Amino acid sequence: MLQLKNVSKNFGGLPALSDVSFDVPRGKLTALIGPNGAGKSTMINCMTGVLEPSSGEITFQQQLISNLPAYKISRLGISRTFQNLKIFPRLTVLENILTGLSTEGGDSMIMAMLRLPYLRHQERQLKLRAMAALDRFGLTDKANWPARVLAYGDKKRVELARATVGKPQLILLDEPVAGLNAEETATIAEQLRLLRSSGHTMLLVEHDMDLVMEIADQVVVLDSGKCIATGTPAEVRNNPLVLEAYLGRMDATA
Repeated sequence: MLQLKNVSKNFGGLPALSDVSFDVPRGKLTALIGPNGAGKSTMINCMTGVLEPSSGEITFQQQLISNLPAYKISRLGISRTFQNLKIFPRLTVLENILTGLSTEGGDSMIMAMLRLPYLRHQERQLKLRAMAALDRFGLTDKANWPARVLAYGDKKRVELARATVGKPQLILLDEPVAGLNAEETATIAEQLRLLRSSGHTMLLVEHDMDLVMEIADQVVVLDSGKCIATGTPAEVRNNPLVLEAYLGRMDATA
């Protein structure tokens, strides 16, 4: 579904990514791991148009996207969560989820002003989909709460619900369980399994190695901006380069 060919990104002449190549297969959960500073979030930002690669190509379903702005990439069917929470604190939980459907709501100011029956029907359908997403993530009872009053774990679930409500073809998850306790992590893990079983394609950036080894179909390892290994969790776990560059420091960085 997603293919990267020799992707590099430099900041002021310093390489954050160097000739990175790998594929994200359809219907699978691919984990992108590596020590802090390995380039994982930079890679997601390049995939979503937040950053433009210095060189190389990123293609999504055979279409080149590495030169597209973020809003056009989103409209192609790629959604994401963020390493640092990006929710709207003054909006309600339901309103936050509805922002994940912004590409489907139409952009005609005249229709919005006239409140035509078609538009009212469309708004009702979008609200029903948002409520269904809240139900999947156990947030229905908090639909009308201001997002700012939620506990941290609930805010993480709001981001996940928003990222999946639009039925994206590819979901990019940047450390979805960071800062969560064991019970909250287990809940998120189960939700990711359900998403995969329903056919969603996901790329997961995560430091929790137990979670990665448990749910990933494929693991890609970055170290100092370079891809040093790709394979199944078992293959990566036993790769000497990975053991030296990352897994040997897992306890210190997880």
